[in-house]
Amino acid sequence: MTAPLLAGFLLGLSLILPIGAQNAFVLRIGLRGEHVLAVCLTCAVSDAVLILAGVSGFARLSAQVPWAEPVLRYGGAAFLLAYGTRSFMAAFGSASLRPSEAAPESLSRVVLTCLAFTWLNPHVYLDTVVLIGSISTQFEEGKGLFAAGAMLASFVFFFSLGFGARLLKLLFAQPATWRVLDVVIGIIMWATAARLLLGESVG
Repeated sequence: MTAPLLAGFLLGLSLILPIGAQNAFVLRIGLRGEHVLAVCLTCAVSDAVLILAGVSGFARLSAQVPWAEPVLRYGGAAFLLAYGTRSFMAAFGSASLRPSEAAPESLSRVVLTCLAFTWLNPHVYLDTVVLIGSISTQFEEGKGLFAAGAMLASFVFFFSLGFGARLLKLLFAQPATWRVLDVVIGIIMWATAARLLLGESVG
């Protein structure tokens, strides 16, 4: 009975581990210590919903809506380009010199941004709905356990990343470190947007 659970967990973890726009956002939120629980829950629950949809056979239905993929692709790319620009502006603006004094963002804004990172990335559907959904068919006897394992991987990863980021707070007490982080996040956002526009796989 543990085989489908472990297989789902390992597959889910392998799909989510590569650094991407969403992971970079969660890391930054964790370092700032703002709305970490809400962000981790939003990411993990979103993944769970998509995984459940894939295992339930939604992948076949999504194939009948061909216009959804390009809408998500270009909408997601536009969002990532805008957020990347914002990160570069933060890196080279005066706010980056006083990270501890930066005004906190509202819960609603942070959650909406987190939802955009998740649901505007068309490749999240390929990973969760299509890939996990199709592989789950190999576990007819334990499909539910396979899905549970993949969902558990998302919860473990996002909560570890969000709440584990505080271990790096001493390092990020230096304004220059925040400047570097913002530049790296900006690069990740723009690179992810470029891969979306070029039609390549995004982790």
